[in-house]
Parts: sequence; C-alpha cells; structure tokens
Amino acid sequence: MTLTSKQRAFLKSQAHSLKPIIQIGKNGLNNPIKTSVRNALDARELIKVTLLQNTDEDIHEVAEILEDEIGVETVLKIGRILILYKESTRKENRKISEKVKAL
Repeated sequence: MTLTSKQRAFLKSQAHSLKPIIQIGKNGLNNPIKTSVRNALDARELIKVTLLQNTDEDIHEVAEILEDEIGVETVLKIGRILILYKESTRKENRKISEKVKAL
C-alpha cells in the first residue's frame, strides 16, 4: 500500500506528539530491533524510531531495510528520526488504519 499525500499528512500530525519508542544504537539494525519494530507496529500502527549518535547506520538504509523485510511504510525521515506506519494484524488495534483508509 502506497500512502497518498493526504494520508501521509494525517499520519505526520498523529505522530507529532509521539515519543520515539525504539532506538538504534551502536549494534545497528539487528534482529532483536526488527522484532521490536514488528511488535510495536502490531500494537500501535504508528511509531517513531530514533538513530542514536553512536550508530553507523544511515537513516535511508534503515528505512529501506525495514520496508523490504517488515513491509512498513515510511511516513517521514527527518534528521535521525523515522516515522513508520503499518496496519496492525490484530483487529482490536486498528484505530489509526481505519482513519487512514477513510482519507
């Protein structure tokens, strides 16, 4: 699913008040981090990921890897912060995705 500009704008506004819940540090983008991203997206649908200063990872590469392996949509890349969106597999957690589909 490719996001339209309206959907992207809505998701940006929703993510504005969120705090980053996943941090990528010196160990880089490893399997436990990918699992955390999967679980967090399944529970929340919209998360912020931050790349710490001690990481060698590039924000564009991290976004590309997560898009390919997990199937997330990158809403925004700004500085060292990524905003990621993916529809939850559990129906009870689909609050944001219902609004996104309505746009």
